[in-house]
Amino acid sequence: MAHSLREQIREHIVDGIVSGRWKPGERIVERRIAVELEVSQTPVREALRELEALRLIESATNKGVRVRELSAADLEEIYPVRAGLEQIAAELAAPRLAGDASALRPHVAALYEADRAGDGEAQVRHTVAFHRELVRASGNSVLLHTWESLGIEVWTALSIRWLGTVQQSYAEEHEAVMEAFGRRDPRIAELVKAHVLGCAPAPRSDGGAGAAAGA
Repeated sequence: MAHSLREQIREHIVDGIVSGRWKPGERIVERRIAVELEVSQTPVREALRELEALRLIESATNKGVRVRELSAADLEEIYPVRAGLEQIAAELAAPRLAGDASALRPHVAALYEADRAGDGEAQVRHTVAFHRELVRASGNSVLLHTWESLGIEVWTALSIRWLGTVQQSYAEEHEAVMEAFGRRDPRIAELVKAHVLGCAPAPRSDGGAGAAAGA
């Protein structure tokens, strides 16, 4: 089995949140999920605890577990942390990717295809894969684990669904980052940091919450 039972349950719940099965503020009933998936409540409870640590759900005494109300502020707090982690990752990865950033190329190619098709889900999936590969190239497992603990893909997908993230071309900006690694740009760490921060959410002109698409 590729994933543990707890991980499979976690993915099931995340898919339900991203797809809109459970909307912001809606209760997630542990017992119902256990019955639906034909498992005990213990791994369901463990999966819910992990999602609470990711701040996707929240629990309260006598009120059960509910999907958190996502705001632009939640994303605003994540991006500076993520940018700092990826800046460090870029510094460590630079020697490995210098002159040959081919490990990033498949993700850029996939982004061009997603851009042409206007496939928002694929844009999110492949842009996150690009950044995961960048962080993995740092060779630092603690850094990778910390980055993954931010739940980048989930939050990006939710920002599109709940905050109306604007879709735009992802491929060109990620190709520029890849080429900067390839030509041994001495500013690569700052370029990566600026790239991530440039994709942080911004208020809409109508005063509502909004987010910029990208990283």
